[in-house]
Amino acid sequence: MILEDILVKDIAQAFNKLFDVELPENTLNLQPTKKEFAGSHTLVVFPLARHSKKKPEETAQMIGEYLKKNSADIDDFNVIKGFLNLTLSEMAWVSAFSTLLNTDLVRHDGENKKVIIEYSSPNTNKPLHLGHLRNNFLGYSVAEILKANGYKVDKINLVNDRGIHICKSMLAYQKFGAGETPETANIKGDHLIGKYYVIFDQQYKKEIQTLVHQGTPPEEAKKEAPLLKEAQEMLKKWEQNDKEVVALWQTMNNWVYQGFDETYHNIGVDFDKYYYESRTYLLGKDLVKEGLDKGIFYTKENGSVWVDLSNEGLDEKLLLRADGTSVYMTQDLGTAELKYNDYQFEKSIYVVGNEQDYHFDVLFKILKKLGKPYSQGMYHLSYGMVDLPTGKMKSREGTVVDADDLVLEVKNAAAKITRELGKIEGLSHEEADQLYAMIGLGALKFFLLKVDPKKRMLFNPEESVQLQGNTGPFVQYTHARIAAIIRKASESNYNYQDNAFINKLKEMNENEKEVTSLLANYQEKLKEAAENYDPSVIAQYIFDLAKEYNRFYAEVPIFNEKDESLINFRVALSKRVAETIKSGMLLLGINVPDRM
Repeated sequence: MILEDILVKDIAQAFNKLFDVELPENTLNLQPTKKEFAGSHTLVVFPLARHSKKKPEETAQMIGEYLKKNSADIDDFNVIKGFLNLTLSEMAWVSAFSTLLNTDLVRHDGENKKVIIEYSSPNTNKPLHLGHLRNNFLGYSVAEILKANGYKVDKINLVNDRGIHICKSMLAYQKFGAGETPETANIKGDHLIGKYYVIFDQQYKKEIQTLVHQGTPPEEAKKEAPLLKEAQEMLKKWEQNDKEVVALWQTMNNWVYQGFDETYHNIGVDFDKYYYESRTYLLGKDLVKEGLDKGIFYTKENGSVWVDLSNEGLDEKLLLRADGTSVYMTQDLGTAELKYNDYQFEKSIYVVGNEQDYHFDVLFKILKKLGKPYSQGMYHLSYGMVDLPTGKMKSREGTVVDADDLVLEVKNAAAKITRELGKIEGLSHEEADQLYAMIGLGALKFFLLKVDPKKRMLFNPEESVQLQGNTGPFVQYTHARIAAIIRKASESNYNYQDNAFINKLKEMNENEKEVTSLLANYQEKLKEAAENYDPSVIAQYIFDLAKEYNRFYAEVPIFNEKDESLINFRVALSKRVAETIKSGMLLLGINVPDRM
């Protein structure tokens, strides 16, 4: 917003002089000028006419004439109905670039306010899959974006390590595992446990079919299948702290955690604190009692406890069963209180798929009813599911796309394309392998983050690794290209870092202005991404910047130029682009190479 800041001050001053009205600067709406008109910035004048007491077109004409005559920042203008198109002076462009060189690539709006963001939240009965990847990448990126806006952020992982689904894997392992371990099977622990989750489902369906063939109605057969009843019995034993069941649970969960840790390391995400459902599922009963004492909740004849949210546009919600046992809502109420006690946060963000929209709507409304001071700071970052060209994924049926396999697939695809294009000259085998991993993971993250989180999306692994188009590798290649330019400038002893060239810079060509204009908008995009919890804002911006820079690179000579101050300017401009690309990509959790 560097250029916009310059213009807003000039326009506000002009309006005050012309109409004797002091306009708040946030009332001035500037937009990029449409390509068919001269100028770079357009002022929307319609809202100002009520202050000027003149027609929008006349108001625009008067402001334009005043600025052209009195402002060193404006060279020319044109009026199209109620739109004032402004052409900046060369001095304004040079001044904007000079300011850019001294501007941080972070903001401080957050004022160190505390935010916690909960993401990943895996089940310990299966490995992470493609859907988890979107969740993890979103959570990590939003956390980094908020940090870059001056917030103090802690990343939370609430692990779903208990329940009937966990017991299904345990029971299948107990019956069919024959003492197999990750070491004897030569398989990651989370993959091993996921294998037995699938086996349970296969055996369970066989039992259902047998019961149906014996005359049991299908719905009843699903409830009466012996394997399901055994799993339910195992869950009861776990809740009663049965030594044998708990020992098996601990062993299998530890295998899964080792597998998760390896995956988290490979995909470049981390957490500041872990919570475990096995330690939080009994929380919330105190809040239920508090709600009963306040008359907010009520008890039905069978002893179950409910809350009525019909006045909030919802319905009645169960909080405690008749036998006094908790439901998920009870647990989430207690965990919310626990997290607030631990962090005293001002904002608590849950990164969870949109199939849980209703659940979080209920949770937040109950906390508000209870008068919790933190209820206004709760936010559900609801995201759409990820589909593949082959269709929807199902964990029970073993049709998910495993996260580890997918990371390996995009790495191999990146290696194939990079080798075909001859981009690894001079790299050792180890350096090349690191490059493939960087490009492959960058491709995967960029593809999943460039889409608005709210939208359902289709993931195409082959498309993601292309070096052309709106992809991570295209942006990474742009950074590597600029790194080569900077190396050449340094080897040739150009003084592009002392900024002395600014005093000799009298004008910029259109390509240089386009790049400068985009660079000047980075901080505004940072703010927008934070306000909307939307990494796609950064991804789209970085792509646009890389695309515009490549147009500049193709049309403007850098080193084939006689004026050394111009060479220094273009190298400095390139360097700022590289710094901005690197900064933006790191917010997406993506590294950029210096050679590619």
